[in-house]
Amino acid sequence: MSDRMRLTLRVDADGKAALGHGKIRLLEKLAETGSISAAGRAMGMSYRRTWLLVDSLNHLFKTPVVATRPGGGGGAFLTETGEALVKLYRDIEQEAAQATAADLDRLEALLAPAGAECP
Repeated sequence: MSDRMRLTLRVDADGKAALGHGKIRLLEKLAETGSISAAGRAMGMSYRRTWLLVDSLNHLFKTPVVATRPGGGGGAFLTETGEALVKLYRDIEQEAAQATAADLDRLEALLAPAGAECP
């Protein structure tokens, strides 16, 4: 499989998009930076948008996936649930990619050459 095709995974809960590559990437950035605002900036998002996404994830699961440190230094970190969520999503993503690799190769073979115009 080349860089032209890739499988992305979106998980729905109760009929609504709940979790996908973007939210998982946000959690990974938050773990790297230790900050909700820095994670959002790294992804080109406003603080408000970032905070709303984190809040929606915190309310989606039985226990929060992100916690904040009180006080002047502040900061944020992934909880055990958050760490488990990221790992589980990445495991599922990898398993799905492996399971569909041959089909994606066949699908890619049907693509027009890169840069070709549609008729």
